[in-house]
Amino acid sequence: MVPDRRLAARRGERVKIVDTMLVHADVARCFTRGADVERWPEWLPHYRWVRFLEKRGTTGGLVEMAAWRPFGPLRWPTWWVSEMTIEPDVPRVRYRHVRGITTGMDVAWEFVPEGDGTRVTITHWWNGPGWPLIGRPAADAVIGPVFVHGIASRTLAGIARAVEREADG
Repeated sequence: MVPDRRLAARRGERVKIVDTMLVHADVARCFTRGADVERWPEWLPHYRWVRFLEKRGTTGGLVEMAAWRPFGPLRWPTWWVSEMTIEPDVPRVRYRHVRGITTGMDVAWEFVPEGDGTRVTITHWWNGPGWPLIGRPAADAVIGPVFVHGIASRTLAGIARAVEREADG
């Protein structure tokens, strides 16, 4: 079970990274697991921690996340803070990265019925870090495809495994 990946990065536009997967479970179950970020480290071994710094009831809040990006036997620690917004009526979960190297990144998790399952798509948009001259090339060549996609694809596959196991059980 490997997520599909599309990377669109053109000069003058924001980096756009799309990871998508058909999950064999209903939308409600996929959305619930995708939005339950505090439990991600239980289901996703690459997550070091996820914790709310500020919580807004059931609509999201300021969330701190930390994950490992594996490179063979080595692991690179990553960390960021996002404003999370849960939109159950759509259903969608949005993030706006506000701290860390990916500050300014926008992320959307979308859940759409497809056949007997749910198409879960994670889209990241970003202008890159504010580093003079090398910021955008670093985002296009390394941060986006290696780190962002590397973590998002593992997250999507792990959520799919957890949801499908639950649906089978």
